[in-house]
Amino acid sequence: MALWGGRFTGETSQLFKLFNDSLPVDYRMAEQDIIGSISWSRALASVNVLSAQEQHDLEKALNDLLLVVKENPEVVLESDAEDIHSWVEGKLIDAVGDLGKKLHTGRSRNDQVATDLKLWCKQQCEGLDELLGELIAALVALAEREQDTVLPGYTHLQRAQPVTFAHWCLAYVEMFTRDKKRLANAVDLLNTSPLGCGALAGTAYDIDREELAKDLGFARATRNSLDSVSDRDHVLELLSVASISSVHLSRMAEDVIFYNSGEAGFLEMSDNVTSGSSLMPQKKNPDAMELIRGKCGRVVGALTGMMTTMKALPLAYNKDMQEDKEGLFDAVDTWSICLEMAVLCMQGLKTNPERTYQAAQAGYSNATELADYLVAKQIPFREAHHIVGEAVVYAIEQKKPLEDLELAELKQFSDTIEDDVYQHLTIEACLEKRLALGGTSKEQVKAQLAQLKK
Repeated sequence: MALWGGRFTGETSQLFKLFNDSLPVDYRMAEQDIIGSISWSRALASVNVLSAQEQHDLEKALNDLLLVVKENPEVVLESDAEDIHSWVEGKLIDAVGDLGKKLHTGRSRNDQVATDLKLWCKQQCEGLDELLGELIAALVALAEREQDTVLPGYTHLQRAQPVTFAHWCLAYVEMFTRDKKRLANAVDLLNTSPLGCGALAGTAYDIDREELAKDLGFARATRNSLDSVSDRDHVLELLSVASISSVHLSRMAEDVIFYNSGEAGFLEMSDNVTSGSSLMPQKKNPDAMELIRGKCGRVVGALTGMMTTMKALPLAYNKDMQEDKEGLFDAVDTWSICLEMAVLCMQGLKTNPERTYQAAQAGYSNATELADYLVAKQIPFREAHHIVGEAVVYAIEQKKPLEDLELAELKQFSDTIEDDVYQHLTIEACLEKRLALGGTSKEQVKAQLAQLKK
């Protein structure tokens, strides 16, 4: 029987029931709904709506139901209940009879679903935080292993300046560390309990909502009942963090796909995260990274959809908000599996140091060093920049790297260039000059790794 059936005399269309029911999606909040119901039973007992014995009987029946759900979450889907709240209440009435009908006193599905969803988000954030930590750890381990591996750095997909592979790893460590902070901030913001706000105006029973919030594991109770039942900022926050982090994953995937290509040949992905071609026997495709890159759009799409759903909703609750869960659940699932897969990919990467070194030497990535050399000889940087530009054009025509040009060839661009220039044009010199905080020198990378280990 529907929880709202008393007002209606006509039959509900079967099509409307299929359109309206949310159980196929919100069944995933069964545990949270039961936990919230246990706390609500205690709150009702505190204001004498339930006797101690009645509360005890309800809590026991709810705990029994919780065990059933934990053993097989999909048992809920065997029902034709409208939503997870109806299912829990129906099972409770089956277990304790009319006593089960007293539990919803002073409570609305509006504050109930808001509470359930916040509890679900909090639980998911714990696992997501761990996954981000595992990915950071995998990147740090890879950075430690590849401190000596030289890598061409790029801007505009053009070789720019040499870096180390460790420095590349630590760039993504920075991104995923920010994601962890964003996730922690999202948890902090959602850590308030809406339970006891009723449909929109608050409950008529003198319940201590702060005590109720603590019983549920929240930091405090929400402050405004209108906002509490219509707030889905926690959904938007979590989707936002998932989207930004998925963009980071996608960027990392793109780098690895390029580095893994035959054209670059900088690294090889492990067999356990690649696949072959049904036609071409020689192929080894970076499918794991391509899927991570592709699934980013799915996560960002969920955020866009939810933002659009919420953008013009009046206070307080509207049925539109039922659309908050399907995209969220899918986005969190997708982000989670992408994080797990990224860890597996990073753990299996094998670099090709000879190839990366050769690539770093090519492309005149030491041109900036020659300009800095001229600046040290008291030539203004803008003039030095122009001189080196002309020298690069000449070197390209001669099909030589800058360091292979004869001194006489270099002097035609500036008389200030002497034999000491060559020591500044090596890859090692390019790297070791980047000593400032955040630079790619070995000294800086070691310092960053030491700090991360703490």
